[in-house]
Amino acid sequence: MQNKVNLRNTLLAARNALAPGVRVHNDFAIGRQVIDWLITHPVKTLGVYWPIRNEPDLHSIYPDIAARGVQLALPVVVAKEAPLQFLAWTPGDELAKDRMSIPIPVPSSVQVQPDAVLVPCVGFNAAMIRLGYGKGFYDRTLAITPRPATIGIAYAFSEVVFDGASHDVALDVVITESAILSAM
Repeated sequence: MQNKVNLRNTLLAARNALAPGVRVHNDFAIGRQVIDWLITHPVKTLGVYWPIRNEPDLHSIYPDIAARGVQLALPVVVAKEAPLQFLAWTPGDELAKDRMSIPIPVPSSVQVQPDAVLVPCVGFNAAMIRLGYGKGFYDRTLAITPRPATIGIAYAFSEVVFDGASHDVALDVVITESAILSAM
C-alpha cells in the first residue's frame, strides 16, 4: 500500500505521460460513457468541470448535454475550507478566471444545486473512494445533504489500492474510457 502523496504523484506522472492521441481517444470514450449514463439516469442540472493538470477533457460533450435540456454548472471555490459552489453555465457563456486561472462563470451567474456532479479523480479505489489533489474541496462538497449523485471521471489506469480516510465520501459511479463502475 502506497502513501497518498506518493500515489498521487505516480498517478499524475502517468496521466501527464499519456500520448496526445491516446488522451484524445480516451477522453472521447469517457465522454460517450457519460452520455450513456445520462441517458439511463436523466438529470436536470449537472455539475461539470474545466479540466486542469491533464484531467480527462469532456468539453466536446458539454454542448450535447446542454442541447438535451440539462442545465450545466461549473464549480467555484468560494473559500479555502468551504464546499464548492456551482454556478449555472452554458457552453459559449462568458467566463472569468479564478485565483488559479481556472475558467469559471462570471460572478453574476446564478448559483444552482446540481442533481449530479462529474468529479475528476486523480485516482480511485474499488470502494469508489476518490483520490484528488488533497485540498478537500470535493470531500466538503459531497458531505453536504442532500448530496448530488457523484460520477467520478478517471482514466482506467487510475484504479489503485489505497485506504480511504474517515472524511472520504464514496462516489456513486466512476466512468473511465473502458467502463462504468459502481460500488453496487
